[in-house]
Amino acid sequence: MLNTIWLIPVFPLIGFMINGLFGRRLTRYGSGVLGCLTVFASFILSLLAMLFLGEGPHRFTLAEWIVAGRFTVSFGFLLDHLSAVMAVTVSGVAFLIHVYSTGYMAQDERFSRYFAYLNLFVFFMLVLVLADNFLLLYMGWEGVGLCSYLLIGFWFQKDSAANAGKKAFIVNRIGDFGFALGIMLIFWKFGSVYFPEVFAAAPEMFVPGDTLVTAICLLLFLGATGKSAQIPLYVWLPDAMEGPTPVSALIHAATMVTAGVYMVARCSVLFALSPTALLVVAIIGAATALFAATMATVQNDIKRVLAYSTISQLGYMFLACGVAAFSAAIFHLMTHAFFKALLFLGAGSVIHALHHEQDLRHMGGLRKYLPATFLTFGVATLAISGFPGLAGFVSKDEILWSSFASPLGGVAFWVVGVLTAGLTAFYMFRLFFLAFYGKSRFSEETATKVHESPMSMTGPLVILGILSFVGGWIGWPKVLGGGNSFEHYLAPVFAAAEELLPHGVNHAHSTEFLLMGLSVGIALLGFIWAYRWYLRGSTAPENLKNKFPAVYRLVQNKYYIDEFYHLVIVRPIVGGSRWLWKYFDELVIDGSVNGLAAFVRQLGQAGAQPQNGYFRGYAATFALGSVAVLAWLIYVLS
Repeated sequence: MLNTIWLIPVFPLIGFMINGLFGRRLTRYGSGVLGCLTVFASFILSLLAMLFLGEGPHRFTLAEWIVAGRFTVSFGFLLDHLSAVMAVTVSGVAFLIHVYSTGYMAQDERFSRYFAYLNLFVFFMLVLVLADNFLLLYMGWEGVGLCSYLLIGFWFQKDSAANAGKKAFIVNRIGDFGFALGIMLIFWKFGSVYFPEVFAAAPEMFVPGDTLVTAICLLLFLGATGKSAQIPLYVWLPDAMEGPTPVSALIHAATMVTAGVYMVARCSVLFALSPTALLVVAIIGAATALFAATMATVQNDIKRVLAYSTISQLGYMFLACGVAAFSAAIFHLMTHAFFKALLFLGAGSVIHALHHEQDLRHMGGLRKYLPATFLTFGVATLAISGFPGLAGFVSKDEILWSSFASPLGGVAFWVVGVLTAGLTAFYMFRLFFLAFYGKSRFSEETATKVHESPMSMTGPLVILGILSFVGGWIGWPKVLGGGNSFEHYLAPVFAAAEELLPHGVNHAHSTEFLLMGLSVGIALLGFIWAYRWYLRGSTAPENLKNKFPAVYRLVQNKYYIDEFYHLVIVRPIVGGSRWLWKYFDELVIDGSVNGLAAFVRQLGQAGAQPQNGYFRGYAATFALGSVAVLAWLIYVLS
């Protein structure tokens, strides 16, 4: 059974090839069913592989890929507890998004192309999480970047969508360059790019804090900041909302942005050898979590609120990685996949019902029109806000506790995490109240057309709603009577890293209860804040905006980071490129080539003057030449 793990990514690849090559000959129904079934087959195989895995990892080499001297790389796959969790999460959530897409994209004229791209996206992500070496992982890494470009800019007839796709692709090139350098350093040092060989040799080749391992980890993390939208390379993700909403769900929940978190967790041994790199990861994660949460509080586009929420939640995951709570990071990655996919698909249901309206100021009162969307979206809102018992509460509390109790953490990290939790509850309930409660703020004509989404769209919402409720129970904390089965399941993967890390002190259960209560209390304050401001008709938001207009504009305009990047990076590069084009390329390079050509042309024209076609001129020239030659010979011989 385990020798068939290579089929897990192959099924979506088959779907991509059939839909890509023969999609125009298939019916819409056929394209949709093919796209869904191929991903469902990957999901079933992933589940079976997880069940048959047992205690140890399993490697399978499909074929040799590159052989050049001592550098050899194969198409090899590694199934361990980490890759099994990732494969099940990616394929399972992706399957539900595919099913949802059959309804959401039903009227799109490029239906089969859409499913071809979607299948290709899942293929590359599964290659990424199942690869047994850095180079194959990098292939999947670049592949999801390509697919994000294709899908974010899927409606390329809109300039905003085309520009968003280009922005995502270009920004990620910066991070990917660092990631590639990190892989090169790994091969230079270890002579291999295979995970088992590198991670087994690392503790023997490096002492903790070694400069080279720190450089490797920071370069790898630079790649992660691009793919997983962390400071300073997060700016592409909000603009990615220009793509179809199911694409946003796939990028934010199951693919692309989770790649960086997975990669850092996979390289836990290397990061455990570099306290400096771990500290950088923790600081960037905490800063991004809080920074993005503040921007989400004032956004009016329903999808952009969720986009900044994703950036913030990814910050939580990197905070967990930075304090060496790798299993907590993967746990939150999994639960976040459930409720964030549900939030985006629920937002898509709202947008679909309102004929592509995305502005929260033009919504309101939708609970009576969209009952299924309302209930499932409410569950996801409670989950991401950390409501006790739901998936988000369990995984987020694990991160908050680790950020406090870990010897690599501290009170400062916990405070940032808790403040972010309060802001998360505020902006999510703000969105929820503005969309589903109060008076309808859309036209009467629109009200007559608003209706609940079809079963193909509400079905995945219900399944994800259930997972958002119970999906965190497998990691129920010990302090609440659970055994944290998820952490126990991943323990073999991170055992080698934990041996290299300092051991912390055991805190009393009362401390954990106190911190858990404080985090729930602050999230409750966020809910009350949103309730009073946006459900009870308070004038406080408007008063605050009028009282502090500069601060409001600063946050509303995303701290002008995009404008700063444009001024400091984009404009100098574009201006320098234009200068090189006009003055160096045209004047120096083109000028020298064209000048040489002009010189040769003029020389030829001068030489052509005597060729006038008159015999008498030729004879006279011949005679004069003969006389000149004879005179020269007489002079030389005399």
